[in-house]
Amino acid sequence: MARKEYRESVVSLLYLMAMEGNYLETEYPKESIDTAKAVFSHVIEIDQIITDHLQNWTIDRLNYVDKAIIRFAVYEMRYTDQPYEIIINEAVNLTKTFTNLDDDQAKAFNNRLLDNIRL
Repeated sequence: MARKEYRESVVSLLYLMAMEGNYLETEYPKESIDTAKAVFSHVIEIDQIITDHLQNWTIDRLNYVDKAIIRFAVYEMRYTDQPYEIIINEAVNLTKTFTNLDDDQAKAFNNRLLDNIRL
């Protein structure tokens, strides 16, 4: 599976998990499921990191898809050896795909937040 599809499937799973939705394990690659479960096993710590770096905003105000993208990026910064520049770039690309409107505010917000977090 290409890296882009992998990331999109992880974000989809994180969204479903946050919404307490069901998913069929046969519809997602095992690697994506394992990663999403790993992210969710650290969600309290990840959400605290996000909360600590939000300015004039609360984590509850983030939409669920952006929250999934940001959680995944923070997880990768914290628990993988992937360079943060690549992680942030991939998160911004996911934002462009899933939540960015024509005004680019979501992209700019997520980029700025993740740049502030850089673990």
